Amino acid sequence: MRLFLLISLTMVAFAANSILTRLAIAGGHMDPSGFALIRVLSGAVVLGMLMTLRGRSLRLLRKKRLPGAFSLAAYMVGFSLAYLTLDAGLGALILFGVVQIAMFVHAAITGMRPSLRQVSGAGLAFAGLLIALWPGAGGNTDVVGAALMVVAGLGWAAYSIIGRGAVDPLAATTANFLLCLPILIVLLIGPALSLTITGAALAILCGGLTSGLGYALWYRVLPQIEGATAAVVQLSVPILAILGGALLLNETVGVLLMVAAAMVVGGIGWTVTAPKVPVDHR
Repeated sequence: MRLFLLISLTMVAFAANSILTRLAIAGGHMDPSGFALIRVLSGAVVLGMLMTLRGRSLRLLRKKRLPGAFSLAAYMVGFSLAYLTLDAGLGALILFGVVQIAMFVHAAITGMRPSLRQVSGAGLAFAGLLIALWPGAGGNTDVVGAALMVVAGLGWAAYSIIGRGAVDPLAATTANFLLCLPILIVLLIGPALSLTITGAALAILCGGLTSGLGYALWYRVLPQIEGATAAVVQLSVPILAILGGALLLNETVGVLLMVAAAMVVGGIGWTVTAPKVPVDHR
């Protein structure tokens, strides 16, 4: 029961990232660049505090840290800018779908021969994404916003793949947040920066709680569950974001969006629960 509660709390935190970002940016409380900067800064502070509490040192300047930092930066930039126009639920659906499909393709290329079930599941999920992006299907469906969220999804997929090889995931995440900050400063600092107290509070909440602590909690529960289970439980994130956007942000949830969500969730669920077929190396 305790493990179930921890996993549920983590999924709510992940969905809350979309809702908080959309609320701050689309609500006019903060610009996307400032939100991303404060989110990463507050996340780095919280993660740094966790490292201190653990009594662990952090080796920051390593070459292998840079790919993680750059992929995290791509996620943060695309994620924040996309929510200028996308609804919270639609954004989470695009992000989640792209992440899972990208990781499936990576696994197929680097050592796992996909089965017919896996290919059909990925195809169903991809078709669901296309429906979600169809004009009018997801409420506020903007081509530029969708493209930015695709970039965010690819960035998070790369970040997740890189993180699988981390000996100390919390230390790696802390280092990536710290190294990501100067990258974002170079990319995002400009005259358009603006914020309100409400916007800053939302960014701190998103970075320190639902991102920093959310990621730390996820790394805590991951060793206790199987890989397929970890993939399946994340299917709840876009659904939670869609429901949260409808209840808290008054976002429109059309029939086509629900059909698309069902296709993405069902397709990925069908894929990740399929038996793995190793490549025959001869």
